[in-house]
Amino acid sequence: MTQAQTARWRLIGFALSSIGAMLFAIKGVLIKLIYVYPIDTTTLLALRMLFSMPVFIGVGVVEWRRMSPSARPDRRMIAITALVGILGYYVSSWLDFAGLVTLEAQTERLILFTYPFLVILFGRLLLKHPMRAHALGGAGLSYAGLFIMFASDPTRLSHAMLTGAALVAAAAVTFALYQLYAREMIVKCGPSLFTAIAMSGAGVAVLLHFAVTQPIAVPVLPVPAWNLILALAVFATIVPSFMMSAGTARIGAQGTAIVSTLSPVVTIVLAIVILGEPFGMPEAIGTLFVIGGVGLFSFIDSRKSIRRETA
Repeated sequence: MTQAQTARWRLIGFALSSIGAMLFAIKGVLIKLIYVYPIDTTTLLALRMLFSMPVFIGVGVVEWRRMSPSARPDRRMIAITALVGILGYYVSSWLDFAGLVTLEAQTERLILFTYPFLVILFGRLLLKHPMRAHALGGAGLSYAGLFIMFASDPTRLSHAMLTGAALVAAAAVTFALYQLYAREMIVKCGPSLFTAIAMSGAGVAVLLHFAVTQPIAVPVLPVPAWNLILALAVFATIVPSFMMSAGTARIGAQGTAIVSTLSPVVTIVLAIVILGEPFGMPEAIGTLFVIGGVGLFSFIDSRKSIRRETA
């Protein structure tokens, strides 16, 4: 591959990751709009998966047929990938959706956005990965930003808001664990097949949860609600998941992490414009701290990785 082709390849990767990050950013706003209607967290998550699972299963079948028999993952690898997907897209998603019942969309995105530091922490505790000084510095900056946002507004210290924040923080923890264990599966399965298996496994778990806890019936909702749910499944689930996987394959996890700093910015703008959420000086300072912490960590980590690869 020539230098020009490499540059074009990476440019496409950055474009895919950027668009994917921005589409993921609309998720919180769509969920807040859907919660205006009479629907609970489990039902909403089940409908999201019901609409999106056929696409993931179809992509999985196509990718499986394209692979040579020797390159296909075995049953054990498929089972592990499905379990990793259940952790990231069932457990984490349910906690995130439940937190958004009471939490503002912009605050939810900023809390969830701190998961890269948790990946480093769990990597150290569980897999004995080295703890990096720049990760600790970035984490301190980001969590200081969240503290500023909550401490500046007494309404955010209500029981409902703190419960929502705790649920989203738990979602960040489980998503960090998902990221930590997903890396090996992505390498072995390939990004598209991994995404298909992981999301399909999570979809089955979500639908089983719904079947056990809810009456099996189509919820009675107006047309606007169904349009929003369909948009959630297509534009905030299916499309960005494959775009982010394709982008990561071109620019790596570090590049994708840097591009993902767009995500909370888009969420905040949409939350202010569409949902009318407040945004004053404390929110601005807190946002800068959180995005600055994650962005600084991702930038330094990316530079260090490039030096290691070229050494």
